[in-house]
Amino acid sequence: MRYIITGGSGTIGRRLTESLVADGHEVVVLSRNPAQHQFPAGAQGVKWDAATSAGWGHLADGAFALINLAGEIIGGSTVIPLPGTWSDERKKVIRESRLQAGQAVMAAVESAAVKPQVVFQMSGIDYYPHGDKSVTEEDEPGSQFLAGVVADYWEPPTAAVEALGVRRVVARTAPLLSLETGPLPASVLQFKLFAGGRLGSGKQWFSWIHAEDAVRAIRFLTDNEAAHGVYNVASPNPVTNEEFTRTLGRVMGRPSILPVPEFALKLLLGEVAALVLEGRPVSVKKLQALGFEFRFPALEAALIDLLNE
Repeated sequence: MRYIITGGSGTIGRRLTESLVADGHEVVVLSRNPAQHQFPAGAQGVKWDAATSAGWGHLADGAFALINLAGEIIGGSTVIPLPGTWSDERKKVIRESRLQAGQAVMAAVESAAVKPQVVFQMSGIDYYPHGDKSVTEEDEPGSQFLAGVVADYWEPPTAAVEALGVRRVVARTAPLLSLETGPLPASVLQFKLFAGGRLGSGKQWFSWIHAEDAVRAIRFLTDNEAAHGVYNVASPNPVTNEEFTRTLGRVMGRPSILPVPEFALKLLLGEVAALVLEGRPVSVKKLQALGFEFRFPALEAALIDLLNE
């Protein structure tokens, strides 16, 4: 079966491509610069402008799945983003990258004589308000900048595929635990330098997912005909920031004794500090009820696996 992946050169996209190819599927990876990437045998890199279906839309005709992972990175590859990450121009890029990618997917589906069977739409748990309440797929969006990005620019553009008879799955995904991207690389560096500790009060929730489970969940939701609508994709065991840093320190054999004060983070990062000072526990009961089983449901086992890669 043919799978088309937008944003396929990122961490999740690369792992997903390898998984699909290993099972004998045809994979088309859309990339702005396919010549700069090495794709596994069986995967085809196709150039696209990240905004339209020009040059690749015909490949959606008869494809099994269109998997939309595209979108400008929100917070960089470290746990503490660089100052200025959310300038007005940066916010515009973050919004438009998601809107345009979704519109391109929609255009490809509309023009296909034989529609894809499923559109998988990546999304994020920043959709929800921050706080201590465990959120489900039925909860309303928050009012912060990232909630608006998800609710107004990321999820809506592909919604109309359902009116064309195409199954659509939306995965509100937690921050990825990987040594390549997300919050882990900078945290590991901090602990290697004996500078690890909680951020702010440490009481803020941190929902997370191991990179392997993220890829498995994408495949599960894409291939399962019973999957339809919005699903939270995160570990069933969220932790507080303090618990995360304490567990990482224990796994690495380093002390967790140097907290970073909230005022310092806000002074340095401004609005961007919300990425590390705000969070929410996320319920994944809907995903589990469909039959998905996590390989890494607990943080310590996930960290041990990743740090021993």
